[in-house]
Amino acid sequence: MADISGDADERRRSLKPLRRLFPYLTRYRKMVIGAVISLAVAAATTLALPLAVRRMIDHGFSASDSSFIAEYFGMLVVMAAVLAAASACRYYFVITLGERVVADIRSDVFSHVTTLSPSFFDTAQSGEIVSRLAADTTQIKSAVGATASVALRNVILGLGAVAMMVFTSPKLSGLVIAAIPVIVLPLVAFGRSVRRKSRLAQDTLANATAYASEQIGAVRTLQAFTNERLVTGRFSSAVEAAFEAARASIFARSFLTFFAIFMIFSSVVAVLWFGSRDVLEGTLSPGTLGQFLLYSVFAAGALGALSEVWGELAQAAGAAERLTEILAEKPAILAPAVPQPLPAKARGAISFDDVSFSYPARPDRAAVHGLSFQVKPGETVAIVGPSGAGKSTVFSLILRFYDPETGRIVIDGVDVREADPIAVRQRIAIVPQDVTIFAASARDNIGFGRPGASEAEIEAAAKDALADEFILKLEKGYDSQVGERGVTLSGGQRQRVAIARAILRDAPILLLDEATSALDAESETLVQMALERLMQGRTTIVIAHRLATVLKADRILVMDGGSIVEEGTHKSLVAKGGIYARLAKLQFETGASAFRGAAE
Repeated sequence: MADISGDADERRRSLKPLRRLFPYLTRYRKMVIGAVISLAVAAATTLALPLAVRRMIDHGFSASDSSFIAEYFGMLVVMAAVLAAASACRYYFVITLGERVVADIRSDVFSHVTTLSPSFFDTAQSGEIVSRLAADTTQIKSAVGATASVALRNVILGLGAVAMMVFTSPKLSGLVIAAIPVIVLPLVAFGRSVRRKSRLAQDTLANATAYASEQIGAVRTLQAFTNERLVTGRFSSAVEAAFEAARASIFARSFLTFFAIFMIFSSVVAVLWFGSRDVLEGTLSPGTLGQFLLYSVFAAGALGALSEVWGELAQAAGAAERLTEILAEKPAILAPAVPQPLPAKARGAISFDDVSFSYPARPDRAAVHGLSFQVKPGETVAIVGPSGAGKSTVFSLILRFYDPETGRIVIDGVDVREADPIAVRQRIAIVPQDVTIFAASARDNIGFGRPGASEAEIEAAAKDALADEFILKLEKGYDSQVGERGVTLSGGQRQRVAIARAILRDAPILLLDEATSALDAESETLVQMALERLMQGRTTIVIAHRLATVLKADRILVMDGGSIVEEGTHKSLVAKGGIYARLAKLQFETGASAFRGAAE
C-alpha cells in the first residue's frame, strides 16, 4: 500500500479523496435531494429572521403598535416550527445517508480485498486492513453524515447572508467582503496542515491496531513464552505514538478554530462600529443596522463553523485516501478479457513446461526455475525435498496465486493464464499443512468447501473423513462452535475437518501439503485412512515431509534449489543413492532408533 506522500503532493490533493464518495452518494439521489431541500428550507428560514427583526425595530417599536409586534412574534413562532421541522428532516436524511454510504464502502472494500492476489498480502498487514475497514470508515460516516450536513448548511447560510448583506448595505458589505480573503486563505493553509497530521494519526493508529491483532491471534504463544510485559510495552508505545500524532492533529485544529473565530468576530465588531456612525449621521436606520448585524453574525458563524468542520473533513479525506489506496490496488492475477474455457469433462491432467518464478517480495531469488513435469489424470505424485526447495511454490502456481515469469502451466490442455482463475480453482481441492478453521460451527467449516451443500452432503463428507465420530461427541454436534482457528479441536481433528471440506468440494485435482506431518500415531492413522478415501479417482499431488507417506505414490519428484533433480519410485530412487536416498536413510533410521529407544 502507498506510503504517506510528500508535502507538495499533500497540498495538491487537499480534500480531493472525498470525491471518491460521490458515486456512492448518487446511488441514493432521493435521500440526497431530501437532505438538500431540508438544508435549503432551514437556511432560508434562518435568513428571513433578520428581515422580521428590522421591520419590528423600524415600524413596530416606533409606532408603539402592540398588535403589530404580536403578529411578528406569532410569525417568528411559525418560522421556528418550519426551522425545527426542516432541521429534523435534514438530520434524518444526512445521518441515514452516512450510515448507508459507509455500509456500501465497507462491503466494497472487503469485497475488493478478497479479490487481491496473494502478492498483495505478502507485504500488507491484515490488522491494518481491518483498521481501515473499521476506523477509517467511521471517519467517513461522520463526514458524509453530520459533518457534510453542517458544512453544506453553513455554506448555504454564509452565501445567503453575504448576499443579503450586500442587499442591505453595499457600503458595509464592501468592508466585510474585503476582509474575507484575509480570513479564508490562512484557513485553507491551516486545513492542509490539519489533513497531513490527521493522515499521520490514522496511519499510526492503524499500525498499533495491526500489532494488537497479530499478538491477540498468537496469545497462546505469547503466554507460553511469558512475553506479556514485552508485548504490552510495545503496544503501549504504539498507542502513545498514535496519541501524540492525534494530539498534534487536535492542536492544529484548535489553532485553526481560534484563528477563524477571532478574525471573523473582530471583523463583525469593526462593521458594527462603522455602522453605528452611519446611524448617528442618519444615513442608516437602526432596524437596517440590526438586520445587517444579524446577517454579518450569520456569515461569521457560518465561516467559524466551516473552520471547525474543515478539520473534520480533512480527517475524513485522509481516511478516504487510505481506503482509496486499497480500492486502487489491482489484482496481479486477472482473468483474460475472453477467458478460454476448460473442458466440460474434467480430467485432472497437469503439466509444467520450463516454469521459472520468483516471489515479488524476493525478485532476486528464483523460487523455481526450469521446472518441467507432467501429472496424468488419476495419478498420485509426491514431491519431496529439503526446506526451500520450491515444493509449496508448485501448489501456489497450480492454484494461480502467482503467474510464472517464463514457461507455462497447463491444466486439462488449457494454459492457466488463458483461463479464468476462478474456473481453475474450482477444479482443485487442497488440504494444507496449516489448516484454516473459522470461528464458526463444525457444519459451517465443512460446508465452506462447497457453499450451498445440503446438511446430508456435509454429514456424508464428515463420515468419509472420519470426522463424524468426534463431531457427534461435541455438545451440539455439527452445530457446535469450534472457536477461533479451531482452538477447541485437536490437530488431528482439524485435519479431518479440512479433509471433509475437500471431500465435499469433490474436485478432480487434489493438493495435499503433508497433512499428517504434525500428528501423533493414532491421529495420523485416522487421517491417512481419510486421505486414502479422498484420493480415490483423483489426480493427487502430495508435498511430503515424512517419506513414509509417499511409499504408495505412483511417482516421486525430488526437488532441490527450485528444480527437479530426481524422479522415480521409492525403490528406484533409493537405489540411485542420491538426495532422496539420503533423506530416506535419515528419516527411516531416525524413526527406527526412536522406536527401539521407546521399546527399551
